[in-house]
Amino acid sequence: MGPKPARRFLTAADAWAELTQDEETEGWILSIDGAEQSHVDARNPRRVFYEYLRRIANVIDCAAPAGHPLKAVHLGGGAMTLPRYVAATRPGSQQLVVELARELPDFVLSHIPWPEGAAVEVMHGDAREALPRIAQSRAAPADVVVLDVFAGADAPLHLRERAFYEQVRDTMAPGGVLLVNVGDDPGLKFFAEQVEVLGSPDRSGGEPVFSDLWCLTEQSMLTGRNPGNLILVARDRAVPDSWRDALVAAGPHPAAVLDRWELEDWVRSLRNPRGPGH
Repeated sequence: MGPKPARRFLTAADAWAELTQDEETEGWILSIDGAEQSHVDARNPRRVFYEYLRRIANVIDCAAPAGHPLKAVHLGGGAMTLPRYVAATRPGSQQLVVELARELPDFVLSHIPWPEGAAVEVMHGDAREALPRIAQSRAAPADVVVLDVFAGADAPLHLRERAFYEQVRDTMAPGGVLLVNVGDDPGLKFFAEQVEVLGSPDRSGGEPVFSDLWCLTEQSMLTGRNPGNLILVARDRAVPDSWRDALVAAGPHPAAVLDRWELEDWVRSLRNPRGPGH
């Protein structure tokens, strides 16, 4: 039996955070009110255990030549698995983590310190309200922005609308990548909504917030009948075709990688499912 879990109450979330040592992986698991949220391998931050985080890490691997420092902003911290990964794989990167739960970063870092040499600033606050401060930080203009705050259709309205994504885009460097983790229920209605917000023209017929939008997920999610995580990959220019083969090969398997056109067709099919017998 392992050590007793560490616990801390999170005022903003009205929930308990718990850190438990994972004996199988020699890592740590962060849970919020009993639901697992993050996994960290403190000995080897390059190892990303959760599938959706691994898919995000794979895109970050594609975003610049191996080892090249990046400016990265993480909206939603958790156990800060991805900032640790970037620090380990891209030394010299300037990073910023924005976390709404004030107590969470100190709680996590007191048990799982940053890797040596990590240059990560932690900011408390709401992701949208923090954007003006982000724009003035060392992590701006960002090469990578990771948005990991959604819990399906319960996501705050001000973090799921077009104006928010426009503000996020304005903190990014040309050619930067926005990575959005969307957790959703069967039917994937919230996911389809976010695809429309990010990838469709505005009401006046203007350009979409981002000119290209891809999706990464696990193959079984394409049925639309399962709950799970989907990653949206948004850029102000075309996602390189070379990324597809790299992302499919990197997994986790079985991996689905949808480009803009495939994503549009799939979301259309989710909204207009064929009846029995088709």
